Amino acid sequence: MPAPLPYPLQVRAFQLLRDTNPQPETELLYHDAFTLLVAVALSAQATDAGVNRATPALFDAAPDPAAMVQLGVEGVTEHIKTIGLFRQKARNVVALSQRLLDDFGGQVPSSRAALMSLPGVGRKTANVVLNCIWAIPAQAVDTHIFRVGNRTRLAPGRDEVEVERAIEDNVPAEFQGNAHHWLILHGRYICQARRPRCPICPIRDICPYEPKTTDP
Repeated sequence: MPAPLPYPLQVRAFQLLRDTNPQPETELLYHDAFTLLVAVALSAQATDAGVNRATPALFDAAPDPAAMVQLGVEGVTEHIKTIGLFRQKARNVVALSQRLLDDFGGQVPSSRAALMSLPGVGRKTANVVLNCIWAIPAQAVDTHIFRVGNRTRLAPGRDEVEVERAIEDNVPAEFQGNAHHWLILHGRYICQARRPRCPICPIRDICPYEPKTTDP
């Protein structure tokens, strides 16, 4: 693997990302820890926009774990059938809601291990909840962050766990809290997979990726 960018360039890159978006946030719609947990679980292999079209009505019908269990798999399915893998996701949402009631007093736990014990909740989902709800500098690495981390060498790694560790090891502490938000949004809107938008990239002079594109 190539070495990560040296510390001074890490600082400058994240200063520039922060300048373009001082307060980055997840694009998923949610009201509290439970609705965020459900939204992130639903977003696996789906777009945030697609999830956001389905969840307002779902959360109106079932705003808490007890109501989600009462709604049941068939009821959840009706709300999320426009989302990929909706049948399995409906089963997971009801099962995780039941587990919250049985094991956590109906509250979303605030440890990664406890979150990952819930049906359908992996490391990425747990890290999003920890970061957005409890402001823990957990790094939720998806395909966008994996691509950006390697292209820019801000956080190179051979898999998502290595990229997560590279962010934790190399990104300066003052940027850790929002690092995954900046990187995912950068990958979603600028450092895109097929044709990165290098001319409008705020870190184009730091990024070692070649060949850079020349048109917006």
